[in-house]
Amino acid sequence: MKAVLLSATLATAAAFAPAPATQTSFALRSTEPTEEVEIEAADVAPIAPAVAAINGWVPDEFAPCYGLPGAIAPTGFFDPLGFAQAGISLNEVKRNREAEVMHGRVAMIASVGYLAGEAVSGPFNINGPANDQLQQMPLPAFILLTAAIATAELKRAQIGWVEPDIGKWTKTLWTLRENYYPGDLGFDPLGLKPEDPKAFANMQTRELQNGRLAMLGVAGMCAQELVNHRTIAETFDFYQKIYSGVDPYAVCGDSIIC
Repeated sequence: MKAVLLSATLATAAAFAPAPATQTSFALRSTEPTEEVEIEAADVAPIAPAVAAINGWVPDEFAPCYGLPGAIAPTGFFDPLGFAQAGISLNEVKRNREAEVMHGRVAMIASVGYLAGEAVSGPFNINGPANDQLQQMPLPAFILLTAAIATAELKRAQIGWVEPDIGKWTKTLWTLRENYYPGDLGFDPLGLKPEDPKAFANMQTRELQNGRLAMLGVAGMCAQELVNHRTIAETFDFYQKIYSGVDPYAVCGDSIIC
C-alpha cells in the first residue's frame, strides 16, 4: 500500500517538473551593403579575336570552309569530295582555296585566249587550234614566256607562303602565312578591290563562280580540240552543217581530217 502511494506521488510531481531545455544555436552574420559600380562601356577593352581579320574574314572552325565566301544558291555549300570537311586544317582549306582561285584566273584568261588566239593570227604567224599553237612558238619566245611564268609564281610564293625550313619542314612545307588571304596578292592596278568586307566577299564569290565556270569551259574546249583537231569556230560550223542537213565532209575530198 505504501509502495502504491509513493509511486503515485512521484508521478504527480513529475507532471509539474519543468521540461528539459533544448539548446538552440543561432549564427548571426553581418552582411555589408554592396555598392553598385557602374562601368562605362568605354572603359572595357573589346575582346580581340583569336585570329586577326583578313579582308573582313575571320576563320570560323564551326562554319563550312571556315567561313570563306563562295557558296551560293541553289547548291549552297557543295563539297561532294570532302575537300573542306570537318577535321581538315585551316592551312589545308586556305591552300585548296588558293589553288582554286589561281586555276580559275588562269582558266578565265585561257577561255579568252582560245577564242582570240584562234580568230587572230599571232605575231609569229601562229594559227590553227589553240592546243597546237604552243609548239609553233619560236624557241626564244618560248623561253621568255617560261621565264615570265616562273617569275610570277616565285613572287606569289614569296607573298603567300612560309619560307621552307629543312629543320622544321613538317611545319613550314606547304604552309601559307597566317595573315595571307588566299588569292590576295596585292595586285590591283584598276582599284577594283572593295574596302567593305561584305562587298569584298561578294566580289570574291563572283570571281570564284566565273573561275569555276571557266575551268569547266576550258576543259571542254581542250578535250574537243584533242578529239577533232578543229578550232572552236570550225567545230561550231561543223555541227551547224550537220543540224542543217548538209554533209560537212563534202568539201574534204580525200583528206583524213577535214
